[in-house]
Amino acid sequence: MKRILVTGAAGFIGFHLSTKLLERGDLVIGLDSLNDYYDVELKYARLAQLGIARNTIEKGQLCTGAQPNFSFIQLQLEDQAGLEKLFKEQAFDVVVNLAAQAGVRYSLTHPHAYINSNIIGFVNILECCRYQDVKHLVYASSSSVYGLNSAMPFSTADNVDHPVSLYAASKKSNELMAHTYSHLFGLPTTGLRFFTVYGPWGRPDMALFLFTKAILAGEPIKVFNEGKMIRDFTYIDDIVEGIIRVADRVPSSNPNWNPAVVDPAHSSAPYRIYNIGNNQPVQLAEFIEAIEQALGKSAIKELLPMQPGDVAATFADVSELEADTGYKPATTVDTGIQRFIDWYRVYYQV
Repeated sequence: MKRILVTGAAGFIGFHLSTKLLERGDLVIGLDSLNDYYDVELKYARLAQLGIARNTIEKGQLCTGAQPNFSFIQLQLEDQAGLEKLFKEQAFDVVVNLAAQAGVRYSLTHPHAYINSNIIGFVNILECCRYQDVKHLVYASSSSVYGLNSAMPFSTADNVDHPVSLYAASKKSNELMAHTYSHLFGLPTTGLRFFTVYGPWGRPDMALFLFTKAILAGEPIKVFNEGKMIRDFTYIDDIVEGIIRVADRVPSSNPNWNPAVVDPAHSSAPYRIYNIGNNQPVQLAEFIEAIEQALGKSAIKELLPMQPGDVAATFADVSELEADTGYKPATTVDTGIQRFIDWYRVYYQV
């Protein structure tokens, strides 16, 4: 049994990851700020699935519920004292840091939220891992770091020095900060660049959620870049499987690493970066057609240009993750969308 901290446990990926870790017998402590970036009721509903009743949650206090191996604390990563106290008391083996201020467009209007959570919060995580002898820190990066890179598929060997949103810049910063701690203090760290995750219990600000809600209500959907955007849509179960495989594989130092060979994903330190995606990019227009088919209803499309901060295409090269861990995404977009819509109809009683 491992003692694992999952930050962002009331979030989309964190909830599914916590569920899977509990199923295999790990001891999981979930952390989340429960902020109002999107519907807080959905976050409480996810926690209820993990056995945590809303009325038992007290900010800054660890609470337990119906799941014997799961406990939860409402805490912000920026709360340095609270985070240090938690780490000292719990002695985590592994930390999976999924808590972050998400969203590309939101970063255009709320930049400080990204600095507070994604930069200050992340250095607090690094410091706690350093001083409390955590064996492995796995953290969420993003496909957004590829920015203006146009070489497809995106490879972790590519240059990622040209982000086009503050969100992307904050995630690239996390990778650089993690490498520093791996190099200076021998802290094993692994960054995962997620590619457009979707599925049941997903985020309401994501395309699949927004499109489904609007189509069922007979309202128009906003289709950016006139539906020509390409995304490597990755189903949540495949993502969680990949995270667990990575968490179980602690990176080691590579004495043969050659600094003269540009390779941002490797180092002489115990540090790794992986893409985690479906490796099967789909055009947004095709994605919408699959939603229409699953709903049995056509969408009213409002065709719009590209938005600031967006990129035209994402496509993950996951060959290194597959070679190192055996990761192999298996869920088709049609299957994943149908599962989401089945959940959506039940949850919202549509």
